[in-house]
Amino acid sequence: MRYRVSHRTTYTYSKPVQDSVGLFHLIPRELPWQQVLASDVEVAPLPGDISRDLDYFGNSSTYFHVTEPHSSLVITSTSEVIADKPAYDPGALAAPWEASRPLLDSSAPSAWRATEFALESARAGHVDEATAYAAASLLPGRPIGDAVTDLMHRIHADFAYDSTATTVTSTVADVMRTRAGVCQDFAHLALACLRGHGVAARYVSGYLATQPPPGKERIVGADASHAWLAVWMPSSDEWLAIDPTNNQWANDRYVTVAWGRDYGDVSPVKGIIYTKAKKSTLRVSVDVAPLEPAQV
Repeated sequence: MRYRVSHRTTYTYSKPVQDSVGLFHLIPRELPWQQVLASDVEVAPLPGDISRDLDYFGNSSTYFHVTEPHSSLVITSTSEVIADKPAYDPGALAAPWEASRPLLDSSAPSAWRATEFALESARAGHVDEATAYAAASLLPGRPIGDAVTDLMHRIHADFAYDSTATTVTSTVADVMRTRAGVCQDFAHLALACLRGHGVAARYVSGYLATQPPPGKERIVGADASHAWLAVWMPSSDEWLAIDPTNNQWANDRYVTVAWGRDYGDVSPVKGIIYTKAKKSTLRVSVDVAPLEPAQV
């Protein structure tokens, strides 16, 4: 599938901002199943300094510094990508889940790279309730593909999607208590479930191309950033991408932007401002538009 992804972030302040320093992850990754045809990010006002680089995890990460006083800050990202459905080695999917614990079994050549994704992270803390919840899926000797897919199914069935139930600072314990949240929460929950048993898994951020109801047209700008996770399979060094929010493996409707230990590593935009403003508003508009081959 071919897509044009547009992501517009607008901050508005009650008083001028004298200085704004930020970092964004908005450019999709080049991957075996994903080709980036074009990418561009514009910041207004024009930054005095802007620098694009790769971060520790290999994600495209851009630093900017706006020194011109401003009452609004607009960051607009536009990319064109070709996304394929990831293919996995059947043998890797059939391997027992216990082999995906790099801290206990470091025999795989890539175990050293997977180790940090088996450790507790700030937003995916090891909660006893989450570890116990995962045990029903992680049965002894069960194939990793079956085990994590079962966990995905259970989270989708047992936890309600509710955008009012949590905030960006909610914890895994909060989600276990409320049994509700959004894609970010469900990804963090699944990470905590798996890492609590030593399984290496990483947080993935990006976009999911939505489909309008039958007979309805696409609503431009109505899409949103999305989050899911990927689980390490050591025999092939592949990462099985699962989406508890939508109860499916990631396919050619998913556009991968970045991955890390949790949301804190890959938030779309973060930064610091210097101002006397006491109020600010944030507005985000995302559009993932399918493209015909002739348009690319």
